[in-house]
Amino acid sequence: MGALFAASGSASDFPLLNALIFVPAVGALVVALLPRSRPDLARPLGTLFAAVGGALALALAWQFDAADAGFQFVSQQSWIPALGISWHVGVDGISLWLVVLTSLVVPIVLAGVDPHHDPKPYTAWMLLLQAGSVGAFVALDLFLFFVMFEVVLVPMYLLIAGWGYEGRRYAATKFFIYTMAGSALLLVAIVATAVLGSPDSGITFDLQTLAEGQLLGENTARLCFVAFAIAFLVKVPVVPLHTWLPDAHTEAPTAGSVVLAAVLLKLGTYGLLRFGLYLFPEASDWAAPVLVTVGVVGVIWGAITAAMQRDLKRLVAYSSVAHMGFIVLGIFAFTAQAVGGGVIQMVNHGISTGALFLLVGMLYERRHTRQIDELAGIQSAAPVYAGVFTLIMLSSVGVPGLNGFVGEFLILIGSFDTRPVWTIIAATGVILAALYLLWAYQRVFHGPPAAADRQTADLRRGELLTLAPFVIAAVALGVYPKPLLNAVEPAADKLLEHFEEYSGFKVPELGDPVVVDHGDSTGEHDEDDH
Repeated sequence: MGALFAASGSASDFPLLNALIFVPAVGALVVALLPRSRPDLARPLGTLFAAVGGALALALAWQFDAADAGFQFVSQQSWIPALGISWHVGVDGISLWLVVLTSLVVPIVLAGVDPHHDPKPYTAWMLLLQAGSVGAFVALDLFLFFVMFEVVLVPMYLLIAGWGYEGRRYAATKFFIYTMAGSALLLVAIVATAVLGSPDSGITFDLQTLAEGQLLGENTARLCFVAFAIAFLVKVPVVPLHTWLPDAHTEAPTAGSVVLAAVLLKLGTYGLLRFGLYLFPEASDWAAPVLVTVGVVGVIWGAITAAMQRDLKRLVAYSSVAHMGFIVLGIFAFTAQAVGGGVIQMVNHGISTGALFLLVGMLYERRHTRQIDELAGIQSAAPVYAGVFTLIMLSSVGVPGLNGFVGEFLILIGSFDTRPVWTIIAATGVILAALYLLWAYQRVFHGPPAAADRQTADLRRGELLTLAPFVIAAVALGVYPKPLLNAVEPAADKLLEHFEEYSGFKVPELGDPVVVDHGDSTGEHDEDDH
């Protein structure tokens, strides 16, 4: 077992990535084994294990070499030698901040959100969710990634079904069916990629070996890419595969909604980057027009549908569809600015939307309703709550000076080089986001309050402490995003160099003339197109 923890390729001999996975996993087991007579110990003990994971993630970010575009803190050990499966983990600038986000969000919501019943299983499932999500973000073996990708499904299903609201069982079942259907395609594609794409030396599931070898035929690679893409697009989700998300978010407990928005949705966009562009460069270029289209449709559809919602939590859920559509556009624009902006927007969306779900949950605890037409004048009764909501809402809109602006700006400026028409259409989503969020804010927080609204309590000290990390991050990353950019840019550049080498697509440099997209998916453009 000790060999499993052997680390290489990092500045430290301590196996940080393995510890980031195993600490919360062990914590889940410890909490599950607590005696039934002491349920009061579950959340404090679980929060401690999760917080240790958060501290390890901060140590990872501190020791990470931003100038190194490759994988760092690598650990590899043979797992199933006969099938070429290994425990192979590593982190680069694309996955680093997603690992940090995951490892910090879970302890925050464990400490700050009361599940109201059965704290022991609730805490254990949250810790397992943390372990599986981190494992998926650092896996460099396709089989290991699939295991981690599936591990997160069970805890989220049980959290929704066990601690959600009235329609929780229907929402949990719908979430499970959608995700399992995508996972079935993913498993078939992973096996096909490993069997058909391995070198003559033997079958392997190693991501780097398969990506650098590029031994799949064109049609085979395209079929495998389509299967990978569908699985990830369900998880993102994009229109028309999105219908599970509003139900899951609306019926999930507050902590479940926060983790679903901040972490689980990113498994889809991360998968498109790490496995789509890296494993199947030519197929990614071939499918890009369709994927850009569904991404932009999601931006507009999500925004319009959000504006029509009467449930405040459902409105925030549909806003996620719009935000994730922006990220899909950035990924398949194939420029360094757009891809880097997509990664940064994954982190920023987790911060802003996660905080919005926390705030909506706190309001529901006070008023026992999320219906917008049943709320009014909250600002006069709870001015601090209204102030925090305003700041987080503006960060979600993408106001300059807050975190949401950075990712959206990079995506739009980078995507315009290769997808100008779609970028212009997507830019209207920024206007629509301001429309539906400000309109909802006006109805909920302004106007004459009813008797119940006048009695709405303001934020308590514990709630302020829970929200503080989100508020600090929203402001800090809006004013000074350089730490994220420094880590993301070299990894994005390296990924695009690999993509360009094997796809034939000419990745534009900053300042190159804009390429007018005529629907050519080959990546080869005539001079007349400039």
